[in-house]
Amino acid sequence: MQKRICIDNGGTLTDICVFDEGSTWTAKTLTTPFDLSQCFFDGLRKISTEVYGSEDVERLLAETATIKYSTTQGTNSLVERKGPRLGLIVDRGFDRAAFAAEGEHADLFDSLVGSRIVEIDLAGDDEEVRRRVIECANTLAQSATSRIVVCLGGDDYAARERAFVAHYEAAFPSHYLGTVPVAVSHESTGDSDEHRRMWSAILNGFLHPPMENFLFNAQKRLRNYRGAAPLRIFRNDGGASKVSKTAAIKTYSSGPRGGMEAVRTAARRCGFGRVISVDVGGTTSDLGQVENGEVLSTLRGRIEGVETSFEMCELVSVGIGGGSVIRCKNGEILVGPQSVGASPGPACFGLGGTRATITDALLVIGVLDPHSFFAGSMALDVERARAAISAAVAEPLGITVIEAAHAMRRTWATRLAEDIRNFAEVDPGTVLMAFGGAGPLIICEVADQLGLRRIVVPRLAALFSAFGLSFSDIAQDYEVMLKGVDRQAYPALVAALRARAERDMEAEGTDLAHCEVKARAISGAEVHAVDLDNPSVWPAELDSLQVHVSAESGGELAAIALEPARSAAPAAGERTLLNPDGSEQPVPIYRLDACPPGSGGSGPAVLEGRFFTGFLEAHWSFAVLASGDVVLERKA
Repeated sequence: MQKRICIDNGGTLTDICVFDEGSTWTAKTLTTPFDLSQCFFDGLRKISTEVYGSEDVERLLAETATIKYSTTQGTNSLVERKGPRLGLIVDRGFDRAAFAAEGEHADLFDSLVGSRIVEIDLAGDDEEVRRRVIECANTLAQSATSRIVVCLGGDDYAARERAFVAHYEAAFPSHYLGTVPVAVSHESTGDSDEHRRMWSAILNGFLHPPMENFLFNAQKRLRNYRGAAPLRIFRNDGGASKVSKTAAIKTYSSGPRGGMEAVRTAARRCGFGRVISVDVGGTTSDLGQVENGEVLSTLRGRIEGVETSFEMCELVSVGIGGGSVIRCKNGEILVGPQSVGASPGPACFGLGGTRATITDALLVIGVLDPHSFFAGSMALDVERARAAISAAVAEPLGITVIEAAHAMRRTWATRLAEDIRNFAEVDPGTVLMAFGGAGPLIICEVADQLGLRRIVVPRLAALFSAFGLSFSDIAQDYEVMLKGVDRQAYPALVAALRARAERDMEAEGTDLAHCEVKARAISGAEVHAVDLDNPSVWPAELDSLQVHVSAESGGELAAIALEPARSAAPAAGERTLLNPDGSEQPVPIYRLDACPPGSGGSGPAVLEGRFFTGFLEAHWSFAVLASGDVVLERKA
């Protein structure tokens, strides 16, 4: 047996999926931010119990062909500004104001670099240059720099950066105690835009130590299990690679990107032309798009508002989630962006929280069951939820608690619908795909406000990002600057890129001859597909060359037909909801794991999956597909 393990490490929960010959096992465990390797192995222990009936991590790893992993560690490190004290070395005459002129750029630069910046002139004889390099290093050492980033300009920036490193390593050999590590911009990217390249190097330098410490620790612990599969890191470009072949900046927002891989696969499988995805977590919702089977991306993605050298998918995070604080101000109900987080969590969790959330509102209304929440592993306190809603909304507005809960539900749905509308153009043919632990909650009401008629709720909605990792290919991306390079040098550049790719893919256990190689030339914002074997016919006035090398490891799923339900889905009982006037309304409960493909039903109803709940409005119906995913259709 050759199992595949996929782990998505989120800020609150870590999701684990195991796949093997058509079987799927899932588990969740609490994230341990003080030591992410702990929740990594907590998850392995928990999922091994799901697979075998008792804990057996050693057997699980022995039967596993690949482990793919995504984490919020890099994202969180940047958000919290928890990383190394970077020192920056630049050319003489560097214009800091032009580089970080805007408010958010200046704040980010101050947080990551601040005053630890030194200018250098590399002109002159070797002895003079060596002296300047030592002076720069000593100046930064005196400011307690723990990592040096070298970002030089000009068409020959790569050669000049290599010259700096040669002098630095001669003066401060790496085997000496206390030698400060050095990173250079040309190793991060060959982007011809100096500012993008510098920002990319700074961000990568900042993220590198925390990611390296955790990932190598996890990898080391895995090696203690004989025969453990290699750990591959899922990246924000949709590819996966070994820890030693992954740039730290590529881990930024990799978890949400995993969800987009799953959306892309589902869209292709069902033949959807355009999908807007809504990944609703506890604090935020991540919005993305898939068109014609491809994840929409930006050639030069942004991180915290800063344009980088790397392509990233068009993901937008908005401050609304299952734990977003709902309150009143001047007679108006407001949602977020503050969140109660995992601790203390919504008031109904009973962990000390007193602030009202959509989770509390839906518990009071009756959509959520206090005994079956989170697969029955967490009991909810209805009275605490009522007290929080009373204080936050009902009393300020002079209405009943149940009226307040319904008002909170409408406001939450309206806010999410507005965010979706601001993110992308919505038309009646657009399919909404809702996932994440809170994605399906009241997605029908959100779709109603958007005028949409079809929603897909994946069978693994609460673990969809982890599921998406399984479809990623082993891949590497390269960029080399062509600006200022004589065209006669192009063949040599291509040969060097091929040699580099061959080494990297060999380290991944793959022969380059068995990989797909795609190349494109960049000219400003224009992208031209090119043939690597014929550089003489490439367009003129090019800025850079990008090469993508991939070896298929995830694959695709067979197409499935979208058909109306052929039989009635079996109800698992009833749940009593409370209407705004306090009257009771019994509705059926459908536990989706017990609903066979081809079955379905109509609303109003409660849909329950593993780790998620959704409410089906009266004018909506559902049908279970062959994949176990659920399609919701608004009735005419």
